Amino acid sequence: MNSYELHSKSREHTYAIANKLGSLLQQGDVLLLEGDLGAGKTTFTKGIAVGLDITRNVNSPTFTIIKEYEGRLPLYHMDVYRVEDSSEDLGIDEYFYGNGVTVVEWAHLIKEQLPDEYLEIRLYHEGDDQRKLVLEPHGDRYEVLCKELLNENLSD
Repeated sequence: MNSYELHSKSREHTYAIANKLGSLLQQGDVLLLEGDLGAGKTTFTKGIAVGLDITRNVNSPTFTIIKEYEGRLPLYHMDVYRVEDSSEDLGIDEYFYGNGVTVVEWAHLIKEQLPDEYLEIRLYHEGDDQRKLVLEPHGDRYEVLCKELLNENLSD
């Protein structure tokens, strides 16, 4: 399995990368966001939403676990940080195999409930506003998606 690295120079650059990724997403795509606290997982999700033509403000679903947004495709944004029992049935299968795009923050906490194929994106601090993004595709669809994203001009 390949992994790909991108380096973001600013919050706006991270947002632009996510926006481009959002424009490439298809029905049924699942993205897992992991990484440092405050590294930009929610900012990344906001960029994805813009790429999906979502006009509503996207914010963290920390206390509701799942928020839904309508756009070119529905966006199902999950934050499972506060899930206490990883085996608890959250009813999320319908989202993974539904008609939208699913983004899960802190997905390692519900590892046994995840689909077999997804794109994991890890965000790390590399300075005040700089970030390292590591994309790890699990499945052919996500390998193609990473290559499409990397072929785009993602400079700041």
